[in-house]
Amino acid sequence: MSLGALLLASLNVTLPVFVMVFIGYLLRRLAWIDYAFVTTASQLVFRGTMPALIFLSIIRADLDATLNPALLAFFALATLCSFLASWGWALLRVPYADRGSCIQGAFRGNCGIVGLALAAGMYGEAGLSTGGLLLGVVILTYNAFSVVALASHQPGRSANWRSIFAHIVRNPLILAVVAAVPVAALEVELPIWLMTSAGYFASLTLPLALICVGATLSLRSVKVSGGLALETSLMKMIALPALATGAAWLVGFEGRELGVLFLFFASPTAAAAFVMAKAMGGNAALTANIIALSTLMASVTITLGAFGLKAAGLI
Repeated sequence: MSLGALLLASLNVTLPVFVMVFIGYLLRRLAWIDYAFVTTASQLVFRGTMPALIFLSIIRADLDATLNPALLAFFALATLCSFLASWGWALLRVPYADRGSCIQGAFRGNCGIVGLALAAGMYGEAGLSTGGLLLGVVILTYNAFSVVALASHQPGRSANWRSIFAHIVRNPLILAVVAAVPVAALEVELPIWLMTSAGYFASLTLPLALICVGATLSLRSVKVSGGLALETSLMKMIALPALATGAAWLVGFEGRELGVLFLFFASPTAAAAFVMAKAMGGNAALTANIIALSTLMASVTITLGAFGLKAAGLI
């Protein structure tokens, strides 16, 4: 395949995702949707349609081909290393009051929406099932590490670990993974009408979630953001994905697994980072700027990264 064809193939994967994000931004600018819609739709995705999508993608998949404990362990270890690298960078470059927000912004990716959508676009059901299994690790590590980062840089505040643990074990995405794995392992046949209805419901997930991401973008925030938001976004979109993907290749991952790992590592900062920063007294405005900048960068960095990996024959 020529380099031009490889670039086109990369664009065919990434562009649909970011076109949907742009449509969300445009709909918000045209006042066709508002923040009340975004709030309601985001809750619908989080509590209903995305758990359904993850459940279906896992039970339809061949777990012998997609359930790889080494992959899950590597992602967890890479996330820990990214968190520690972000912490070390923040110690050197970021004022104390902003460190928690920058650490979270640098390592916490939007895997549940952007990463999963890209994995589905590149690998279909196999990408969805691999990504769905990885989301269990994502939810556990990202939430725990974000709380540590934010709580450690807010004088007078401490983390309520009992509440955090209860929140994690009730997370709909984790529950979907826990429910789907035994169904898939036992090869339980669900009624066709139920599978079809669930498929209709789950199909709302990616377009609705991506529209919500676009609707929350603020170019005004991007314009006023300083060098700190830009530096954090460069860490998130270039430095850490390159290091983590390189490490994955060195330890032997290739093909679909390396591709999904790259897409998850390279996802822009998660919108949930804003909610957590605001709730825990972090710099919410700075977090919003990091989210906006990293999301705008993603259309270029992810496309070029996927193109480079395909050109090298690694994915």
